[in-house]
Amino acid sequence: MSGSLDQAATSLIAILHLLVALVVTGHVLLTKRDIGASIGWIGIAWLSPFLGGLFYLTFGINRVVRRARQLRPRRPGNRAGVPPGPDQRRDDHLALLDRAAQRITRRPAETGNAMAVLIQGDEAYPRMLEAIGRAETSIALSSYILRADAVGDRFIAALIAAVARGVTVRVLIDGVGSGYFNSPAFRALRRGGVPVARFLHSLLPWRMPFLNLRLHKKILCIDGRLGFTGGLNIGAENLLAEAPRHPVRDTHFRWEGPLVAQLTEAFAEDWLFTTGEDLDGPAWFPALSPVGAVTARVVTSGPDQDIEKIEMLVLQAISCARHSVALMTPYFLPGDRLVSALALAAMRGIGIDIIIPERSNHPIVDWAVYAEIAPLLAAGCRIWRNPPPFEHSKLMTIDGAWCLIGSSNWDTRSFRLNFELDVEVYDPSLAARLDQLMAEKRRHRFGGTELARRLLPMRLRDAGARLLLPYL
Repeated sequence: MSGSLDQAATSLIAILHLLVALVVTGHVLLTKRDIGASIGWIGIAWLSPFLGGLFYLTFGINRVVRRARQLRPRRPGNRAGVPPGPDQRRDDHLALLDRAAQRITRRPAETGNAMAVLIQGDEAYPRMLEAIGRAETSIALSSYILRADAVGDRFIAALIAAVARGVTVRVLIDGVGSGYFNSPAFRALRRGGVPVARFLHSLLPWRMPFLNLRLHKKILCIDGRLGFTGGLNIGAENLLAEAPRHPVRDTHFRWEGPLVAQLTEAFAEDWLFTTGEDLDGPAWFPALSPVGAVTARVVTSGPDQDIEKIEMLVLQAISCARHSVALMTPYFLPGDRLVSALALAAMRGIGIDIIIPERSNHPIVDWAVYAEIAPLLAAGCRIWRNPPPFEHSKLMTIDGAWCLIGSSNWDTRSFRLNFELDVEVYDPSLAARLDQLMAEKRRHRFGGTELARRLLPMRLRDAGARLLLPYL
């Protein structure tokens, strides 16, 4: 009798395992596009009874997609009240890029903007704090890192003061980047009466997969009329004049004009996603008039309806290049599609210059870079190492006429996992400025022989680090 019960229990367990594996397999086949990831999840489901299914349920299903589509409204036309301008289709070789960008982002390229380049926190922070101090109606601040240090405390005090004088303030910080278990900046803002939220932050076990999905955007919008964005976090390490222990160089940008409505809208969507509160009305979206001659467009990307949009735009930009592609990034782990695009561009005679730090703040990333760049060097791309201090800027130019600036690094995390915001700019003067900035960073060029001389243990370490691409 006992043997029959044991046999029945074994059969029941086998049937349940079969059903779980079949359900996981079906879900993977219907929802996953990456072949390698699909094979991996299916293999785990079949070879690890029940445990594989539990892993897939916890880490393999992108619940952010479903929640984002439930909460985010369909993008309204002309929300900011900006009168639609005439059809200004480009007639140069970037026309195809402009057309593709509009299809990818569902945003127009806004004309009539004024823009200023801000180098390091030394230039950016005083202007940002001044703008907060002069705000009259609204302040929207989104930052991956907001520290409660000598710099962060100034921002916290300025935001609390703005609330005290009647300004509507909303602050959104990442649930991991600004401290997962302990966020002093969050507590200080909340004590000061500032409406603040932490993006995808929860201590509940079934929400732990969201640890790998981060809000990496850097946005500051004042009264819906003035905006700041770029790669700059808020922390004392970015004030080089004060000689911090671990200095970080970066580049930020100040905007006026119709583009500010797109920056505010991007913040409003993330705030709605996080809190359920819809920011609308003239305090956030006033009517805007042209104030300059710069044409630009916001590009957002994230593991929801914006998935891979920045990567798609970058691929299109490389394909449209005729003379040059220059880029600078703190982390260069772009994945096979972008590696192939850059290599093919170099093979057709385009000058490709890639500038990366000599040492980043993540040694594992530096190891993985060695395993990633061999095809680029073989194709003729020029890869340059920029000596310390660590350069955190994310810049890209095409043919001295088009630029991409913002928060996204050249890695799988930024292109596919993080919520990012970049701005594409059609402006030769800015392209010339950024090309000059990047040219000053081209110190030591990678050579193919340098890779060949690396010892076998180092090559194995580098290749192993590359397998961690989605998590670096």
